[in-house]
Amino acid sequence: MGINVDLLKRACEVAGAPGFEHRVRDLVLNEIEGLVDEVSVDNMGNVVAIKRGKSSKKLMSAAHMDEIGFMVTHITNEGFLKFHTLGGFDPKTLTAQRVIIHGKKDVIGVMGAKPIHVMTTEERNKVPKIGDYFIDLGMKKEEVEKLISVGDPITRERSLVEMGDCVNSKSLDNRVAVFILIEALKRLKGKNIPYDFYAVFTVQEEVGIRGAQVATLAINPDFGICIDTTIAFDTPGSSSHEKITSLGKGTAIKIMDSRTICDSRMVRFMKEVADQNGIKWQPEILTGGGTDTMGLQQFTAGGSIAGAISIPTRHIHQVIEMCNKDDIEHSINLLIKCVEKIGDFDWSH
Repeated sequence: MGINVDLLKRACEVAGAPGFEHRVRDLVLNEIEGLVDEVSVDNMGNVVAIKRGKSSKKLMSAAHMDEIGFMVTHITNEGFLKFHTLGGFDPKTLTAQRVIIHGKKDVIGVMGAKPIHVMTTEERNKVPKIGDYFIDLGMKKEEVEKLISVGDPITRERSLVEMGDCVNSKSLDNRVAVFILIEALKRLKGKNIPYDFYAVFTVQEEVGIRGAQVATLAINPDFGICIDTTIAFDTPGSSSHEKITSLGKGTAIKIMDSRTICDSRMVRFMKEVADQNGIKWQPEILTGGGTDTMGLQQFTAGGSIAGAISIPTRHIHQVIEMCNKDDIEHSINLLIKCVEKIGDFDWSH
């Protein structure tokens, strides 16, 4: 069938640092109009879209809208910006990158650091730190202050391109999941489903799974399926046990991450659904890093029966994140079939 690369491109390229997801939210609201029975936006900014089913039992899926980014903390006398990170960064990935500062208008800047030519031997050999970097706007302080204020968000600048069987972009973590949830709603339009389906586009996952927690508290779901990226360390230098997942081997069914041990019933259900519908899948055990799965599982009275669909991603938390297009399609299909078949499974054991 082939995925809608144009929609995925728009979803990845729009800016949405944690706490500043409004542009992504506007895209989501536009895309899901007419697809569900109810849509609302809560006080934190989560989008809650409800497709009613035959039973009042609740299945909640979560895909976070935010991307890792920065916030302006200081403007120097020379007009350079200092910043604080919003989410987890490997400092060496900031070298030679363009960023966008979202002030009174969007302004392009570049990540700068001390040139190697004037570094001491000790400086050349040390691991870079976030504090070693600054943002250069090419402007004097007086010009910068007309446009930029302390507290303004900053996102990375990089467009989506197709590369062989893959897509490559900033923010595939987690706009690919936003895309998957939108596409699932489109393909479920007009279909009867067993349980009420809450498709929730969450905020502030990258800084502590905050949006998913409050949305889950409000919804109180019986079942939870998170959608998020996971590590594909299938590149040169990796051992087989380090890969987590591999590109091109299908969607991933989460067994655990550092914040969640998925309910064994949900894992078994997902595996059966995938096998019965010819959906290629691989197991995921992520020993470092957590997702909205934790919020779905723990922030409802008595807990929910929770698991996750994970999209294998290379170069994660960089501006060159890469996903396989077939893996994305398998992820969409697995989510749809789980929504359709969740009422057929024996959840008693």
